Amino acid sequence: QVQLVESGGGLVQAGGSLRLSCDASGRTFRSYTVAWFRQVPGKERQFVAGFKRYNSNAFYSDSVKGRFTVSRDNAKNTLILQMNSLRPEDTAVYYCAASATVITSQMGSQSAYSDWGQGTQVTVSS
Repeated sequence: QVQLVESGGGLVQAGGSLRLSCDASGRTFRSYTVAWFRQVPGKERQFVAGFKRYNSNAFYSDSVKGRFTVSRDNAKNTLILQMNSLRPEDTAVYYCAASATVITSQMGSQSAYSDWGQGTQVTVSS
């Protein structure tokens, strides 16, 4: 099991940028598939971006591709989400998630992840 703590959310105008961090503690970070999800009220959590375990290739949802960049620092046990060109529709609670067992085809599914942070609110005003 790994413990996750997100930080960096806030209020920003459309077109602006925010940087989210997810600090992990527990077992070896690089052995986990890690991802960012986001959720708006009344809807399921939506996959945003992430890395498969032991793999440096990032995966992105189509809605954020080209605007968001995900990175991981295995030495610091940190997952970063750099969000640029933010839009009002990016407003959500953003969650960091991790799993030691998820396979590539499951990366977009919230049910595949066993460990979650508490979430951080991102609000983009128009």
